[in-house]
Amino acid sequence: MSGDDFDENFTDHEREILANIDAHGCHIPYVFDPDGGRPEFAYSVGFPHSTDQGEVIVFGMPLELAGFMINETLRQCRDDGLILGDGLRISGLLKGFDVIARIVRPELIEREHFNSAMWHHVGRYGTSLTVAYQLVWPSAATGLFPWDEGCHEDVIALQPALYETSVH
Repeated sequence: MSGDDFDENFTDHEREILANIDAHGCHIPYVFDPDGGRPEFAYSVGFPHSTDQGEVIVFGMPLELAGFMINETLRQCRDDGLILGDGLRISGLLKGFDVIARIVRPELIEREHFNSAMWHHVGRYGTSLTVAYQLVWPSAATGLFPWDEGCHEDVIALQPALYETSVH
């Protein structure tokens, strides 16, 4: 399955996903709750194809910033040889702060958060998506991450922990 090999049964949306992966290395869905009860998030579709690494997800950021964070992570993986791993500090995603990649617990790689990525992975590889990383950002006021004692409740609430809570 690739952008050059469109199946007549694909929807326009699926064709768009494949075209974005072919042209840019990934597609980025942005998901929001119209009622405002859940944090907004964005995730990648295509990292396994473009970088041979897991997909990434970021919660609680505006669309443009979330998209930048994912695209810059992709760029660093492809151009700089960045290898994602649990607890990896990544610079250049947020001005003045590092972001930490956390491995998503496999049982939390579910349609609610990775729908298109799961579709793409099964279609391209014939297997379920089993590796993803959450890009976790700190409080701008304190520099504390959600797992740090004293981290502001809003920072914690905006980033559901799809990872183990302790840093490995």
